[in-house]
Formats: sequence, C-alpha cells, structure tokens
Amino acid sequence: MKPNKDICQETNFSSVYQDFNKEIWRFIYYKCGSEAQADDLVQDAFIKLWQNCAKVPIEKARSFLYTVANNAFLNEVAHRKVVLNYAKSHPDKINSESPQYILEEKEYQKKIQNALANLGEAQRTTFLLNRIEGKKYTEIAEHLNISVKAVEKRMSQALASLRKEIGNV
Repeated sequence: MKPNKDICQETNFSSVYQDFNKEIWRFIYYKCGSEAQADDLVQDAFIKLWQNCAKVPIEKARSFLYTVANNAFLNEVAHRKVVLNYAKSHPDKINSESPQYILEEKEYQKKIQNALANLGEAQRTTFLLNRIEGKKYTEIAEHLNISVKAVEKRMSQALASLRKEIGNV
C-alpha cells in the first residue's frame, strides 16, 4: 500500500480488507475463543473503518482496526460481567418464562418421571412417601409393615438409582 491513498475508495478499502482481515481475526479469536464472535467483531471493525474512512489515513488503518476490534471485545466482556453480577445478586429476577428455561424444565421433568418409573415398586413407594409426602422413616416403616432398616435400604437404593439415571442436576 502506498501512503496518501484514500480508504474511502472501494479498491483501497478492499485492499486493506484483504491485507488485514485474517490477521485481525486471528488476534480476536485468540482473545475470545469463539469463531462466531471473532467474525462479528472483525466485521464490526471493518464497518467502523468504512464509516470513518475520511478520518483514518490508510497507513493507520491496521492500528485503527486492531483498536476497534479489541475495544469491542472488551466491551462485550464488561457487559457479560455486569449481566452475571446482576444475575448473582438478583436470582429471583431470572426469567423463568424464557423458552429455553421452559424446555429444559420439561426435559428435566421427563427425566424424573422416567427415572421414577424405572424404580422397583418398593423403592418408588418408599421414595415417594419420604420425599413427596414428607413422612419420616419410622412412619414409612409402620405404614408398610417393614423395619426402619428396610426403609433406609430402599431409600439408599432408590437414591443411587436416581442419581445414576438423572445425574447430578
């Protein structure tokens, strides 16, 4: 590239794009680790260069692109931190009506139903009496005419089976 060229001319802009696109993309990709995010940030940097083509000398284009792309990345990181901090400090404000949340909840409920259905009758009964109806082991033992040790064993087996099938959700 020769100095004193005008970036606003399409051929010169195209030349700047060809010269620096991959280089800046690799720089941003190294920082963010996401191809899609790197694509977006580099594209935005070139858009800003085009919007400011009259103000940016062609010899400063590379520096301008690096600065714009890096600042955009840092702004995204700062925004994510703000969002995460807000979510941590206001857990009751999380949108539980989002489509993704509803879908995940339905999938989780289906997993639970399948896991409970796969338990043996004795384990399922013991588990539901304890966890759903809130009965103590002694009450369950009296209700089912078994020992407290038998209730403990059934609960232990039921929980192990559920953990295995559902995982640590």
